Amino acid sequence: MNFFKKLLDKKTCDICGGEISLLGNRKLEDGNCCKACANKLSVWFDDRRRSTIAEINEQLAYREANREAVRNFQVSRSYGESDLLYIDDDAQKFLITQTGHLEEENPDVVSLEQITGANLYVKDRRDEILKQTQDGMRESYQPPRYRYYYDFYIVIRVRHPYFDEMRMRLNNFTVEIEDTGSAFSQFDPRHNPEYELYENMAQEILFALK
Repeated sequence: MNFFKKLLDKKTCDICGGEISLLGNRKLEDGNCCKACANKLSVWFDDRRRSTIAEINEQLAYREANREAVRNFQVSRSYGESDLLYIDDDAQKFLITQTGHLEEENPDVVSLEQITGANLYVKDRRDEILKQTQDGMRESYQPPRYRYYYDFYIVIRVRHPYFDEMRMRLNNFTVEIEDTGSAFSQFDPRHNPEYELYENMAQEILFALK
């Protein structure tokens, strides 16, 4: 009973002073934050629960100042398909946008000098392809055949007050590659043209970030 009473008790956001809706509370180390204020934080920030009210206010001030950096950002080069990497060569800065609507999204503008490293990360899995026998059962091919799934990410490590890693997804849709069961050569999904497309895209991005 006390649990439900505590859940239904109205809380006030310690950041904006507004009332926090039911299930809309975002806990801080020493207070509460509404969903709207939490959504203004950097998308790369993942330490909210251990942050104080003062630290959140400091970050929100930085995020407002970042809007001016976004307005001044001049796109020289762009990379990617799902998420987009924009580089401003004159200012030697970059950002990652998920929508392309920069003023609305307010993506963090970061100096290229803040990059400490970057690498390609490929998230993969495979499922075995089974064949149906004459009696309606399912059994493995000999040798076994698989369907492979891949998602491609660039992970960028940075020196920044509020986060140390940024990640962009390269492909819009999961790359699906099926073993066709050729009897003449061993199947390697990494030689598939679509796999090579994103691998080459990744190398181009990594070179641009050097």
